[in-house]
Amino acid sequence: MILYEYPLNERIRTLLRLEDLFERLDVFARRESAMDHHVALITLFDILDITARADLKSDLLQELERQRQTLMGFRSAPNVSVDALERILTQIDRAWNDLNNAAGKTGQHLRDNEWLMSIRSRAIIAGGASEFDLPSYYAWQNRPSEERLSDINAWITPFRPLLDSLSIVLKLLRESGQRSQQAAISGSFQQPLGGKTYQMVQVSVNPSARAIPEISANKYLLWIRFTSQDGDLRPKAYEGNVEFELTLCNL
Repeated sequence: MILYEYPLNERIRTLLRLEDLFERLDVFARRESAMDHHVALITLFDILDITARADLKSDLLQELERQRQTLMGFRSAPNVSVDALERILTQIDRAWNDLNNAAGKTGQHLRDNEWLMSIRSRAIIAGGASEFDLPSYYAWQNRPSEERLSDINAWITPFRPLLDSLSIVLKLLRESGQRSQQAAISGSFQQPLGGKTYQMVQVSVNPSARAIPEISANKYLLWIRFTSQDGDLRPKAYEGNVEFELTLCNL
């Protein structure tokens, strides 16, 4: 199944974008070639741009605390695994403390590095990070991969509390989902939401259907329109029926 996730507010949209960027960063930072480490560094700059939001850290701290209070209420509930509950509460406490104790503005260590900022200013220009534009960066790329990886890890480490916190919030959000099997007739599906606010929609589709969901929603109505791709890969309206799994997520 192909899982499509659609955020229904700006906060979840930001967290999903950051999650995607951190996953990409992890993939390329683990490799050894200079080109892979260049992609890792550009991805790190993208993360820096998103984390410039002043309220992101406070939003995550508030959400972690809210989830901690909610989960603590299940300690005396029947049919609840106490061990599993205590594990997630420990993870939340650790993430909250690490994020709260992170000094300064997220990513400030990168902004204070004039050399990295010079690379960032050139990298936004097409081909601007060439060896004749940034000879010092070219020299860094020709260092042993172990040295480059050590530098990259040092630049990533201050972001870890943020990553751990958003990972827990998204994990809890996904686990909160209400799942149902649905069918889109002639490629279209609508479901009234009755004024209830959700934070994310998940749509799982069998890849053999070659159906691509386009999702829009407000607090009253969820609309999913499926498309397909023709020879030139331009999406067009899906002509048949599509069976899919729908999950509505809300913390």
